[in-house]
Order: sequence, then structure tokens, then C-alpha cells
Amino acid sequence: MGTNSQSPTGMGTEDNVLAPAQFSDDTAVCIVSVKGLKENWQKWSNEHQEYQKHNPFSHDTRPSVVVPLRGQDDYGRPLQGSMTEQRGKDAHTHISREVQELCEVIRNIGEPRDKDGVVTVEFGKLFERYVTISNKLVGILLRARKQRLVEFEGEMLWQGQDDHVVITLLQ
Repeated sequence: MGTNSQSPTGMGTEDNVLAPAQFSDDTAVCIVSVKGLKENWQKWSNEHQEYQKHNPFSHDTRPSVVVPLRGQDDYGRPLQGSMTEQRGKDAHTHISREVQELCEVIRNIGEPRDKDGVVTVEFGKLFERYVTISNKLVGILLRARKQRLVEFEGEMLWQGQDDHVVITLLQ
């Protein structure tokens, strides 16, 4: 009895992937080799280890981990080209659109204050109109105030209690 490198039954080796078997109802069964699964897992593992070498929050304390210091340009920012950076850009774009929409709603329902064309609206009236558009009115108002697009008194606006607070559109 000796070992035979060619199997007489015609079964594939672990290097070969068998063709899918065809059934009468045209469904295919995909047979995946163990070697292919192992290689994919090893590839993912190697990529993850490389990523962890550059992750400042990893418990891996290699000297190659560069932690940005306060005051550096990249401090508190995600890696260039990462998914986190892209999600941040997408969120910024979305919030900017909502701030622009809020300013447009204030222009439409507000009343001109003086000859200078400054538009004002009370918070209660804005809340009643804007609540059908978005449930994040106060957060969007705070963002618009930070960008110096609107102005109002107080730190926070509350429905009912601050309905008569005047919101002024600055631009």
C-alpha cells in the first residue's frame, strides 16, 4: 500500500475548488474550500494587526504608535481617508443642509422687523411649523447660532416656557 497523489475518485484537492452542482430547479450550491476560508481569515487578521499598530487606543504599546499631541493639526481628528472621516464629512453636510432649511423656514414664516430687512419669528410659531420638518429644532437652532446665522436670548429654548422668545435671522 502506498500513497497515491492522484485520487481515483476524481475528488478535488484542497487547492482546487469544485464547480457548483446544478440541480433541476437551476439553484447552485457553492462549495467553499477550507484553504480559501483560512487564507481570507489570515488576510483579515494581518490587516487588523497592522491597523492596531497605528491605533492609539489599542492596548498594544509598540513604539511605532504615534499619538498626536494637543495643538497638532491632526489632534482629535480621524485618520485621513478612513471611514470615520467620511462619516464625519457626511454628518457635517447633512447638518449644514438642515441649518439652511431652518433659515429658509424662518424667512418664509417670519416678519420683517425694520427697514433693514431683518426677519424675526417667535420660538413658539417656529416650533409649531418646524416640528413637522424635523424633531431636532433646538439643536439646529444652537448650531445656526454658533455659525452666527440666528440670534436669540438664553442658552436653551424650551417648548411652552420660551414660546415668546424672539429668534432673529441675521443673514
